[in-house]
Amino acid sequence: MKHIIIGTAGHIDHGKTALVKALTGIDTDRLKEEKERGISIELGFAFLRLGEGATLGIVDVPGHERFVKTMLAGVGGIDLVILVIAADEGVMPQTREHLHICELLGVRRGLVALTKKDLVDPEWLDLVQEEVRTFLGGTFLQEAPILPVSALSGEGLSELRDVLASLSAEPHPRRGDGIVRLPIDRVFTIRGFGTVVTGTLWTGSLTVGDEVAVLPKDLHSRVRRLQVHNENVEQALAGQRAAVNLPGLETEQIDRGDLLCFPDTLRVSTSVEATLALLPDAPKSLANRTRVRFHLGTAEILARVILLDREKITPGEGAYVHLRLEQPTAAMLHDRYVLRSYSPATTIGGGIILDPCPPPKRRRRPEVVAHLKILEQGSSRDRLLELLKSSSTSPLRLSTLRSLASLDAESLEEQIQELLAAGKVITLKGREGETYLHREIYEDLRGTIRNLLKQLHAQQPLREGISKEELRSRLAMGVSPPLFAHLLSDLTESREVTQDRDRVRLTAHRSQLSPAEAALTERLETIFRTAALQPPTTEAAFRQAGTDRKGAQAVFFRLVEQGTLIKIKDDLYVHREAYEQVKARVLAHLAQHSSLSVPTFKDLLGITRKHAIPYLEHFDQIKLTRRAGDERVPYGK
Repeated sequence: MKHIIIGTAGHIDHGKTALVKALTGIDTDRLKEEKERGISIELGFAFLRLGEGATLGIVDVPGHERFVKTMLAGVGGIDLVILVIAADEGVMPQTREHLHICELLGVRRGLVALTKKDLVDPEWLDLVQEEVRTFLGGTFLQEAPILPVSALSGEGLSELRDVLASLSAEPHPRRGDGIVRLPIDRVFTIRGFGTVVTGTLWTGSLTVGDEVAVLPKDLHSRVRRLQVHNENVEQALAGQRAAVNLPGLETEQIDRGDLLCFPDTLRVSTSVEATLALLPDAPKSLANRTRVRFHLGTAEILARVILLDREKITPGEGAYVHLRLEQPTAAMLHDRYVLRSYSPATTIGGGIILDPCPPPKRRRRPEVVAHLKILEQGSSRDRLLELLKSSSTSPLRLSTLRSLASLDAESLEEQIQELLAAGKVITLKGREGETYLHREIYEDLRGTIRNLLKQLHAQQPLREGISKEELRSRLAMGVSPPLFAHLLSDLTESREVTQDRDRVRLTAHRSQLSPAEAALTERLETIFRTAALQPPTTEAAFRQAGTDRKGAQAVFFRLVEQGTLIKIKDDLYVHREAYEQVKARVLAHLAQHSSLSVPTFKDLLGITRKHAIPYLEHFDQIKLTRRAGDERVPYGK
């Protein structure tokens, strides 16, 4: 059984809704205002079964110019279009705009229904047919059947059904194994069941019980009930219109334009990079940074168009663009979108998404253009490598790569294995499973770590190394902890880097003290060992040692890095021997008593409150103790 989605298109009052009702017996105008005014305001839905071969889901769209954004929300997932033109009026403004929209969205098949045949004489009908055929020249409907019909008398409906059956019998590519995506076009409540969303399932399949997410808000639920063509089903397939019952979510949380998918399969972004073709009859040129209305799926989002290789494009021209969105969205490679001008709202162009989640860091425009050319024109292998390279220092999971590269699971697995075998990509294993990174990025990061350590050793030769966290923070793009750990492990295994507790240094680096520095080290250590638990400030210690901060700082922090001096708080350092004695006394006291107060701690060590409070706060920070009111108790109790 084939599942085909058909959309109507055409000017207001040309008989779209009446035609759908005559074909299916379903009145798609369900709102009171629609009945009263005799025009469609919202999307309407119907279905038509063509024997055992196919079931057609029909999306009926409004024709009024004020509701073009609603029309756009309905035609994003259609396979065929019925362009409806009234015989008594011919081609009108929304006829043209709706046809443009269908072309921009990649619709490639359909027919023309010349409605209200009963209102005109044969000679006029012939003239209108000639006008329509001329109008369709150069479009995807230039060879399409033009079928005069009357919804009132039923004349021509049989021929229309036959043509629909013939078009439906042709191959219609649908990705049932693709990532589940259902752009939401309607949200409502059913008593006893709760929130229901509807939409056309673009790719994948939905089954009762599936865990799902609503993006970009990242709301989570599960599929409690499914309906297709008003019938309960266990599974909805790509190419079907589905109603999905989502328990635990309120209608106020979800909007038309949101996207239903499986969790952790799509990335949300506030920018996309794409091709853009300006319509030949666009009212004017499009300047760089123009504010526009961006339509993707069922969503309308305000955006800025950043032209990447010029300052403006004229009607009929194309360009690569960066679209900066005012609200987040979740797109995929090769998704089609439509642009409308901000005011007045008219359709001006559209294109194909090439990078649905570009890096946040600003790149030079020539680099972006080269990147987009590969994504547009390269092989699937080239695109995959380019996406991995552009992800910078963020290793990607297979599920993320699948959405970015728009590949099915089998093809992606084959490509990844080939790239791993060729050494172009490396795999990292972590708590979230395997992730993948471009080999060039990985090697660049290794080199950056070596250079940073080399610079540090040259600038501060007395330092034994640098803390791991400080080193990670110095990497230009920022690196995730799992990737950083993998890099350090790799560099350590190759004996280029040595790790000592939480510090890192080049293996070849050895800090060497001059005789004067060695003597100063001994004096400072003696000062702090002698002061025990009531040490001097650093400035006072430097004076006692016969030097100043400039002369002693490198030596002092070498003592800290080696663990000879322990930092309690800013400007309070204690010798390790005294520090270990304090810890031992605190633990011994808490082993015999349930708690430790500040006065008891002072008496226990013979120190003043000035030093007692910082020690206790330090022990809280390292989770030796925990504050309970005015007392300290063992951490974890």
